[in-house]
Amino acid sequence: MNNINQLLVQAQSAKDTSDLSSLIQYLQQLTLTEASTNPDIVNNREHILELALSVLQVGDFQQRWDITKVLIHLGNVAIPPLINILKDEDTEEELRWYAARILGEFQHPDTIFPLVELLKKTEDEELKAIASTALGQMGTVAITALTELLNNEDTRLLAVRSLAYISSQEIITPLLTVVQDAQVAVRTTAIEALSNFHDQRVTPILLNALDDLAATVRRAAVLGLGFRADLCTELDLVTRLQPRLYDFNLEVCCAAAIALSRMGTDDAADQLFQVLVSPNTPLQLQLEIIRGLMWCETLSGLEYLHQALNQTSSETLWQEIITVLGQVQKPQLTTPAAEILLEILQSQHPAIKIASIKSAIALALGQLDNQQAIESLILLLANTNQIVRLRAIASLKKLAGEDAHQKLQQLANDTKLSPDLQQGVAIALAEW
Repeated sequence: MNNINQLLVQAQSAKDTSDLSSLIQYLQQLTLTEASTNPDIVNNREHILELALSVLQVGDFQQRWDITKVLIHLGNVAIPPLINILKDEDTEEELRWYAARILGEFQHPDTIFPLVELLKKTEDEELKAIASTALGQMGTVAITALTELLNNEDTRLLAVRSLAYISSQEIITPLLTVVQDAQVAVRTTAIEALSNFHDQRVTPILLNALDDLAATVRRAAVLGLGFRADLCTELDLVTRLQPRLYDFNLEVCCAAAIALSRMGTDDAADQLFQVLVSPNTPLQLQLEIIRGLMWCETLSGLEYLHQALNQTSSETLWQEIITVLGQVQKPQLTTPAAEILLEILQSQHPAIKIASIKSAIALALGQLDNQQAIESLILLLANTNQIVRLRAIASLKKLAGEDAHQKLQQLANDTKLSPDLQQGVAIALAEW
């Protein structure tokens, strides 16, 4: 008896004794290895399918999950029995869920209609969701069927969601037909999906959706336009997006801050700054704008952050500004960012009296890799807060390494140092 036949016998025996774990292992050996092309396996494919389906029928969740790959590897021969399971309304929902999931993996035209029918008939939300996902996984082969579902109000949302999974420009035309649908969720999903395409038909739709009555639609349009910085000048996107900073919905406002930051212009930075320093701006939006000014990656954006440090009195905002300054990565901007942090340290700004902010400055200076910060970091060792000292030590190691170590050794012998700085230097050398 060859090895293939032996595995088949063992698999059948495992089924007969309800040893599903062993049965799955034998079936995996038969189908998930190079041996799967063996004529003996091909000739016994129906038998293997029967065994695999028996696991799907009675197995627990994990066993069904494990047998899924076996069924997919068996190929199109598994489609008819899986469709039968899908259609059987008396079958348990979890089994039908698995059947829908597996059918989506085949990406075969024969599976489209049964999945579409399931979408139309089932009341189970999980089944609807998995059928929608399965259709989306099929790609362009499913677009025609999904487009037909757009004509039915009951299936329109699921069809739009399924189309949204397909990364093909072929979905643009059907989605354009529902961007003004009465259902908010349909409009929102369509706008989100269309935003993935740089197509001339899409941009006017996004601009129009900026004034939609539904906040979710406005937010989707704002975020979509945020990815079209290439059209910033041509469409005057800063002017078009700016009103959404004052939207009635806070999530739309935050989306506008993100979108404007992606424009990367001085004008966009100016609009963000005006909202940031307004006394009526919610904290969540202020934090989003602070991050946005850093993402602008412009000198003006950094200068506005600098001004905001002096024009706001919120410790939370100070902390966020310090944090984002340390995250600047554009080479031309790291030095100006470090200079702002050093100026704060050397000034009488009330923020430097707060240990957590001093700690954040120490960390940020190390991240910016600016050698001008070495002296200031050494002075921070005099701080009695342990976290501030440890952050300063870590940044010194990163910035100067051995040079900083030698400098600290020299300072250790300097009797003119304040007691706090002497202690800080000693701790730094011990930590080194």
